[in-house]
Amino acid sequence: MKKTNKLLIKGMVCNRCITVLSDELLKLGLDISSINLGEVILKESNKPVDEQTLKVVLQKNGFDLLYDKNEQLISQIKLAVGRGINEQSETGEPVKFSKWISEDLHRDYDALSAIFSITQGNTLEQYIIHKKIEEVKALLVYTDQSLTAIAYTLGYSSVAYLSRQLKKYTGFDFAYYKRIRKDKLSIMEQSKQE
Repeated sequence: MKKTNKLLIKGMVCNRCITVLSDELLKLGLDISSINLGEVILKESNKPVDEQTLKVVLQKNGFDLLYDKNEQLISQIKLAVGRGINEQSETGEPVKFSKWISEDLHRDYDALSAIFSITQGNTLEQYIIHKKIEEVKALLVYTDQSLTAIAYTLGYSSVAYLSRQLKKYTGFDFAYYKRIRKDKLSIMEQSKQE
């Protein structure tokens, strides 16, 4: 395998993926400089590793190397969207995703959006909405934040707009997810008492 410090990895979706991949790369004797969703930076001092061995280890854990330039670009766009949503959640400040993605990747947003649409079969805007709705669902189920707070945190113009999007994309209203939270808390409380 050619010597490279950056590996783009397909299939990394959560922090557990980072842990699993980190463990697997260490077993291969690779020193990691940094690891994030979709990206591993190896230290310069690493010996070259057999590409086939690396692919087998990755695929065994549900990952794969990204080779195709468009596939790599799509992965980078998705990572930028995730970072933008995290930024909104952490700061409570709305993110203008067209500017965020363009600045993050140092490329024209319209060109990135066009490539995304052609290769993914849906628009970048739809993908951003989908990821934001996933975050809304998680916040409703795993936190006690109100829909008003969530709408503000994720940059929605109003609670009514967020409510309509949640219903449109999931088929359920916010009360459904709050019931799930209530049920989870009830189960946890019962198991503590046992």
